[in-house]
Amino acid sequence: MATAPCTAFCGVVEDSGERVGERLLYQRVSFLAGLCGGLTRQLVAARWDEDCLDVLAGGVDGQGERLPSKGWMALRRLGWAQAAAPVAGVYVSDRVRRAAEEYAARTLRLALHRRALVAAILATWPADPGRRGEAEWAALRVALPAGVGRAEIRNRTRQVRAYVREHGRLPAGLCELEDPPEVAGLVLLAAMDRQQVTLQRVDEVTARLRVKLPLCPVPVSGRDWAWHVIDIRLPHIVAADAVLHAPTLRATRGGRIAVDLPHSRPAPATTVSGHRVAVGFDWGVNTLLTGTVGRLSGRGETARVVTDGRPLIFDATAISAKLHRLRGHREHLAAKRDHYQHLADGLGAPHRAWAELLDKAAVLEVEHQRVCARIRHLNQALAWSAARWAVDQTAALGASVIYLEDLATLEARGRRRGNARLSGQVRGTVAEAIRHLAAKTGMAVVTVPARGTSAQCPACLHPLGHHPAPDRLAERGWVWAHCTRCGLSMDRDHAAARRIVARGLLAQAHTITERATGTRTIRTTVEGPVRAVRRPKKTTRRLRRARQTATAPPRPRGPKTTPGKTRPTPSRPTATHRRRPPHAPGQPAAAKVGAVAVAVKTSRRMPEVRTVPATTPQGVVQCPAGHDTQTPALPGPVPGHGVPAPRRPEELLPADGRRLSRETCRRRTRADERTGFHHVHATEVHTLTPRFGPHGSSTRRRRARKA
Repeated sequence: MATAPCTAFCGVVEDSGERVGERLLYQRVSFLAGLCGGLTRQLVAARWDEDCLDVLAGGVDGQGERLPSKGWMALRRLGWAQAAAPVAGVYVSDRVRRAAEEYAARTLRLALHRRALVAAILATWPADPGRRGEAEWAALRVALPAGVGRAEIRNRTRQVRAYVREHGRLPAGLCELEDPPEVAGLVLLAAMDRQQVTLQRVDEVTARLRVKLPLCPVPVSGRDWAWHVIDIRLPHIVAADAVLHAPTLRATRGGRIAVDLPHSRPAPATTVSGHRVAVGFDWGVNTLLTGTVGRLSGRGETARVVTDGRPLIFDATAISAKLHRLRGHREHLAAKRDHYQHLADGLGAPHRAWAELLDKAAVLEVEHQRVCARIRHLNQALAWSAARWAVDQTAALGASVIYLEDLATLEARGRRRGNARLSGQVRGTVAEAIRHLAAKTGMAVVTVPARGTSAQCPACLHPLGHHPAPDRLAERGWVWAHCTRCGLSMDRDHAAARRIVARGLLAQAHTITERATGTRTIRTTVEGPVRAVRRPKKTTRRLRRARQTATAPPRPRGPKTTPGKTRPTPSRPTATHRRRPPHAPGQPAAAKVGAVAVAVKTSRRMPEVRTVPATTPQGVVQCPAGHDTQTPALPGPVPGHGVPAPRRPEELLPADGRRLSRETCRRRTRADERTGFHHVHATEVHTLTPRFGPHGSSTRRRRARKA
């Protein structure tokens, strides 16, 4: 199941037929979100204690029966729903209370993981929290829940240390360490039934949402509620055969209504083990993804991983630099806003500069929100672009599984300058997008341990030396990897990608599937060298002719006869150019001397890729063959038959008479409209040679000739 973001602009009141504009619809949705949010806050605050969390973690009610999966039903089974009641005189239906109870139950259940983590840290609190010993780490790992990374342990340890510095003692648990969680202004329509909301699909791009909304902020009876019909424009990611589910309504700060629409469609089943060809990707700083393909040859003890040595790179250097600048600008705006706010608080209301400082802080707050939205949208677009590229590469190479580094075991160490970029990357979003897109094509996505992937050589498992460049092996760096034993020298991320794909293929029998999320991971590290194999060389024309001559029947003697041919083929012309001989001694260099004609024999074979621009009949110059950006040939009369050749793109008229401007010609040929980013460099998608593929065929397909 996936969630597609949609936007609702206007609606219609069903009874009266009144058309509701965007602003009025936003107000009424905000009224509903405020009623639900108030009830949810009351429930969470009333049940934010260790005893209630113990009951919820146990999963059984007072009679010993198992609690239902739906949150609002679980709260009513436990008798907790009576803790929240609307304000006196406010009419709220039972369906609205269901949505509030569902949101409260989800909030409390999410706190159970944090509670178990904090309890394990408090039970094994070390003498020196900044540096645990081996015995203390072993005791902590036994008490921790499964799937907890070092970053979570470090953050919760810092939180407990701050509490100890302030209060002088350890907290009793999570409820004492933290205040009740904040509740966002959203409405979970999935907890309601048909008496409050309905959803049906009108066509491939439109869905109709029918929901009962309050007409005022304080409804006192059922007359203050009315059915609203809202048409939602579906995005392109929602397929025509997808099943739509009840959405979630959110009132954004920009005065618009966001609709989170869950949709599901059947996906092909994927296998856990038995993979022969896989692609492994390593996370980088600028090169967001660096991958390589690996094939498992042999079985049992003789199993080994081979690769063709070709790196797959998604270089997002420009986007990463842009995001880094935006983050710095965001922090600068936040610092100035807080400074103005602090000055205004110090001066007080009677001072004449108090209002001016508050106005400046408000302007900076608006700009801060705009920069945050820009960062959020850019991260989202970059993540899905990288995921789409990774899945396309895997499909073209014939692999059935993608191996990624486990984000829970991945963290930056030391005080490097790149820590800010590492912490601000969208790795989690990229991983989720890869899982979503791979599930549609029947590929499996498995995470492997990330510790030590860049420390050892993938060919001989010897410790690697890290250097700034291949020609600066005497210096210490982090970009280039060099092995002093076997002489391996390659990019550090590429070497790590080889070890990732080897860990995945060799340990695929230890794959674990989490029941709650369905994600697959490998926690057992199995090391093995990766051998580089040569791809089959391309056969030359001489070898192909020799093979054809050996297999073809002998040609009969006599003159060569071709049907329809009446004259011999002329000899191939030779290209000549004039070369000026060196000047004789005593003559000035600028003197004109005789030129010597030198005949240069050209190659009989034409190049497969054109290296010079070609001109279309309309006079438009195209890029060399093999490039993406080419101006398409437009329909119309061909110059040279009584029609002068046009000189400008503005003179090229389509068949329907519409004028095509220069900007339109340029816009149609931009590569960023197809890839999403025109300044992101990624490896082109190429298929594997059959010999390296899953079946290991010895025959090689010939390259298709270009028309």
